[in-house]
Amino acid sequence: MAGVAAPPKLEKKPVKFSNLLLGAGLNMFEVTTLGQPLEVVKTTMAANRADGFAGAIAKIWSRGGVLGFYQGLIPWAWIEASTKGAVLLFVASEGEYYARSFGAAPFVAGISGGMAGGLAQAYATMGFCTCMKTVEITKHKVAASGMKPPGTMETFMNIWRTEGIRGINRGVNAVAVRQVTNWGSRFGLSRVAETGIRRVTGKEGGEKLGVMEKVLASALGGGLSAWNQPIEVIRVEMQSKTEDPNRPKNLTVGKTFRYIYKTNGLKGLYRGVTPRIGLGVWQTVCMVALGDIAKEAVEKLTGETVTAKH
Repeated sequence: MAGVAAPPKLEKKPVKFSNLLLGAGLNMFEVTTLGQPLEVVKTTMAANRADGFAGAIAKIWSRGGVLGFYQGLIPWAWIEASTKGAVLLFVASEGEYYARSFGAAPFVAGISGGMAGGLAQAYATMGFCTCMKTVEITKHKVAASGMKPPGTMETFMNIWRTEGIRGINRGVNAVAVRQVTNWGSRFGLSRVAETGIRRVTGKEGGEKLGVMEKVLASALGGGLSAWNQPIEVIRVEMQSKTEDPNRPKNLTVGKTFRYIYKTNGLKGLYRGVTPRIGLGVWQTVCMVALGDIAKEAVEKLTGETVTAKH
């Protein structure tokens, strides 16, 4: 009687410098091109919920023309972009390995790793970066009153002196909830979309998907994961410097939700969802469509074989 084949041994994947460099490079390109303008529009709409898309565009343009769409890019968006990919990749890889070691199926382990990576992103770098970006974007009322708005580092130091680490990380719990739900749903929805595309194109046997098919699957996953936009609006409101005497003090996620729903209803909780979907699609195009080109460049630069999935 032939022996039953032993299951393949679970091996811990090493986190290579080339993988981290690839993630950082793609994120930097994404945020410096269309990423930050879409982020600024999304944040402006979430902070000024009475304004529509056209109103947000006009408000941003009045703050400095084209440069108004790049507020918060340097240094906060660059810091976030250059570090979040590395943090996500490292923690997601570790999380997926330990989930598999406890007997989780590959699909469940992948989602678990992504959620753990998203959580680590939020508390390691994204909390204070998103807070400072939002402060930059929503401090325009100072300029509107005729006073010169403080510079980037001056703003940071003022918050540090008056509110300390809690002020710099305001809204970090909302960022964490957004990242966990974002990466979990993006991963799962992308796989569902990929399954549908394989069925339509007759590639159910595991054949390699083309670039446009991969872009479509990931874009659908990224776009549909915007279902959690209410937590993004809550995050922006918690970090916003827009003055409102009716807003409760010492905001928590629950207090902020009730305040937004009371003042703007369900529609207010989804304000900014359109640019958020656009942002998800653009991130996908950068990671997937440009991934192979960036992969070759990083391999030449480092001499290592890139093993990260993009």
